[in-house]
Amino acid sequence: MNNKESQKVLDRRDFFKKTAALSVTAIAGTSLVSSNARADDPAIMHHPEWGQKWGDPVTKNRYGMPSKYEHNVLRRNTKLLASGNFRASIAVAPIQESMGIITPNGLFFSRSHGGVAHVNPNEYRLMIHGLVEKPIVLTLEQLKRYPSVTRTHFIECPANGGQEWRGPQFNSIQFAKGFMSCAEWTGVYLKTILADLGLKPEAQWMLAEGSDNSEMGRTIPIDKVLDDAMIVWGQNGEALRPEQGYPVRILLPGWEGNLCVKWLKRLEFSAEPWYCKEETSKYTDLKPTGKAIQHFYANEVNSTVTSPSPEIDWTHLKDGDIVEIEGLAWSGMGTITGVDLSFDGGRNYVEAKLKGLVLPKSWTRWSYIHTYKKGDVLQLTSRAMDDAGYIQPTIDQEVSVMGVEAVYHRNAVETWEVNAKGEVNHVQIRS
Repeated sequence: MNNKESQKVLDRRDFFKKTAALSVTAIAGTSLVSSNARADDPAIMHHPEWGQKWGDPVTKNRYGMPSKYEHNVLRRNTKLLASGNFRASIAVAPIQESMGIITPNGLFFSRSHGGVAHVNPNEYRLMIHGLVEKPIVLTLEQLKRYPSVTRTHFIECPANGGQEWRGPQFNSIQFAKGFMSCAEWTGVYLKTILADLGLKPEAQWMLAEGSDNSEMGRTIPIDKVLDDAMIVWGQNGEALRPEQGYPVRILLPGWEGNLCVKWLKRLEFSAEPWYCKEETSKYTDLKPTGKAIQHFYANEVNSTVTSPSPEIDWTHLKDGDIVEIEGLAWSGMGTITGVDLSFDGGRNYVEAKLKGLVLPKSWTRWSYIHTYKKGDVLQLTSRAMDDAGYIQPTIDQEVSVMGVEAVYHRNAVETWEVNAKGEVNHVQIRS
C-alpha cells in the first residue's frame, strides 16, 4: 500500500471515529437503540463480500424466494396436533415474525382434515342448488365473471389457544397463538351471485361442502351468507395456494376458520341446518353442566403480545434500553377500538397505541414504548376491546362460564412473563 492509499484509509477511519462519537452524543437517552459503534468495525471499514461480485440475474427465480438468512421463519407442526400422518393436521404461522397485518401466503397457517387436495382448475365445478330459483353449475371461468371485491380479513382456527384452558401447554407464541393469519382476499360476495340466481324465501341455511378427501361440510345461517360471506380465489394478489383451498374457498369474515370451507364444490340451500360431523361431534364446546354449545360461529375479541416472546426474548437488552412491545388484536365481531397492556399480570393497565390500518374483522397491530430495567420481572398481559362493546375477559371470568373442558373459542387474556434475565415464559395468572 502506498502513502496515498494509506492516507485514504486513515481518513476513512478518522471519519468513522468522529461520526461514531457524534452518534453516541446525539442519541444518548432518547434513542430506541444503544450504540455499540466501533471505529474499526470491519462491517463498515471494508466493502462487504456481496458488494464485490455480481449478484444473481433477475431470471434466477421465476417465483421469488425469501433470503436464505430468514431460514427460521417457517410454519411449524407438532405431533400433539396431528393425526399421525400429518394429513389431518395444522401448520402454525410464525406470528412472532409477522410485520404489519398481512401474512405472506407461504407462512399462512394451514389446517386440513384429509390432506391438501390438488385440484385441476380446468375440471373445477361449483354446484349451487336447493332453495334457489335457478340452480347452476359454474366453471372457474364463469365464477370469475361476477364482479369481484378485495377485502382484508383474518382467518382463525377456533382452537387457537385452546390448549390453555387448564394452563399453558406450549412455551411458544407460535404454537400458542399461531392458529391464525391475516390476508387480502379477492373474490365475489355470495349475495351478488344469489341476486342473480334468486333465493327462495324459505331458505334459511346454506351447506358449504369441499371436494377434498374429507368432504368437509359446514352449515351457515343465511344472515351471514347475505351479509359479507365471500367465495374467494385470490389471496395477497395471487391465486390461492393449494393448502388454502385452490382454486376456490368460502370466506366468512370473523367466523371460525373451520367454516371457511376449502376446495369448495357445492352450496346447497335449505330451510333447516344439516348438523354435519364438524358441528356435532367436533367444533362444539363442553360446558360444566355436561351440555355442549353448537354453532359457535364468530371468533370473539382477542389479543396477544408477540414481542417479546419465548422465540424472541430480551436477554440481549441492557439496563435502560428503550424497547417496543408489540402485539396483535382481532375480533370477529367488528373493529378493534383499543388495547391495554399490563406489566403486572392484569392488576393494572396502561393504554397501548394502535398502529397502521385498523379494519373490521382484521388483525390490528398495537405497540407500547418501554424503558427496560435489567433484573425486573414483568408479567405482560394485553386486553383488547371492539366496537361491538366486547372486552377480553379474565381467565377467571371465562372459566366461571365455560369450565376447563372446552377446546374452542378461548379468548381470555394471556400472560408472558419476562424474568430477571430477560427470558420469556408463558404463564397463567388466576386470582
